[in-house]
Amino acid sequence: MNKEPETKSGNTTPTQPYDVCSGSSAPPAPSSEADALPEIINPNPAYVTVSKEMFHATVAQAAQAAELKDRLLRAQAEWDNSRKRILREKEEAVRYAGEAFLEKLLPVLDNFEMGMQAAKTATDAKAIAQGLEMVLAQFQQVLRDAGVETIDAVGKPFDPHRHEALGHHESADHPEGHVLTQMRKGYKMKDRLLRAASVFVAKPPEGKHAKKH
Repeated sequence: MNKEPETKSGNTTPTQPYDVCSGSSAPPAPSSEADALPEIINPNPAYVTVSKEMFHATVAQAAQAAELKDRLLRAQAEWDNSRKRILREKEEAVRYAGEAFLEKLLPVLDNFEMGMQAAKTATDAKAIAQGLEMVLAQFQQVLRDAGVETIDAVGKPFDPHRHEALGHHESADHPEGHVLTQMRKGYKMKDRLLRAASVFVAKPPEGKHAKKH
């Protein structure tokens, strides 16, 4: 009986497998698990190597960005200060809008007070009336300077936008629908109505109105 050849015990180097197709030995098997893993590249390295030109260009861009940011902050601050100043000036203009007009009224008030003092000891009623007429004319001039005009309604067609009808009076001398009398003057400031004139409107007499029918 043929015996199989015995193999020597101990450290022996295994033979590499042979590639039948190519006739060459197969690549050696990895010696460990670490050798079998691919090399891992750190996506966020601690530092990178750049050229001197790229470094100076990056520094210049950073300085320019800082300068633009500073300009933007300064412009925003200036705009905010301008906005606050405009709002403050607008509020002051609204608050003191009538200051110039009131200054012109003060002399009228002074003359009126002096006229009242003189009227207490005056014996001539005509002189008192003349003094009041002067104060009235002065006051009317102040109103005209401010653009205030009176509305003359008597004898004109009734206008509901400028006249306030208190009633109707019969009249054979005035056309129907025209203002017959005015109880209180109206005023306007340029194109804006301040107060409508209170008026009575003419209507034909009853007998004349009945004859028409």
